[in-house]
Amino acid sequence: MIWFIVLAAYLLGSLSPGSWIAARYQRNLRQVGSGNTGATNVLRTLGWGPAVLVALFDGLKGGVAVEAARLLGGAPLLLAATALAAVLGHNYSLFLRFRGGKGVSTTLGALIFLDPALGSAVLIIALSVMALTRYVSAGSLTTGISGVLLAWIGDRPVTELLVVAVLGGLIFWTHRGNLSRLQSGSERRIGERS
Repeated sequence: MIWFIVLAAYLLGSLSPGSWIAARYQRNLRQVGSGNTGATNVLRTLGWGPAVLVALFDGLKGGVAVEAARLLGGAPLLLAATALAAVLGHNYSLFLRFRGGKGVSTTLGALIFLDPALGSAVLIIALSVMALTRYVSAGSLTTGISGVLLAWIGDRPVTELLVVAVLGGLIFWTHRGNLSRLQSGSERRIGERS
């Protein structure tokens, strides 16, 4: 039963609303911009409306996975595993030959359902950094850092702290190119189209 729930979370995470919406515009996200299927590439390729829809859907993938595990009586370890599985599904989608997005929206959705106070605080911090810097990647990287710091300062359970740390590490891994571009000053700001 446990493996079935984790596998279902991965498959849910593997769904790609970005690809579906882009197809309606006769665009292939894997061939434009960053090649990712997440909300940032949708924003740069198709604009704000489609990007917001993709971000919400991607967030719900993480949230629904965690909530489904909770409703099935999942222990904290299972909730953590489903959160991680949903994000891995988003990043390495079974339906996209193990490619996908960078997992930020799905991580935030999972965190909000896993720990509403922590997840909401991380979301507010990330959006604030994006608004101030006009770099989506800066807000994304802040998600990884602030999640771990707030979980640690808030004395969250070890299981939760570990999964938040792993999710934060994944964000840094998927944004390693963005980090280099931020350091060199060549990163694109919000509003710059692909």
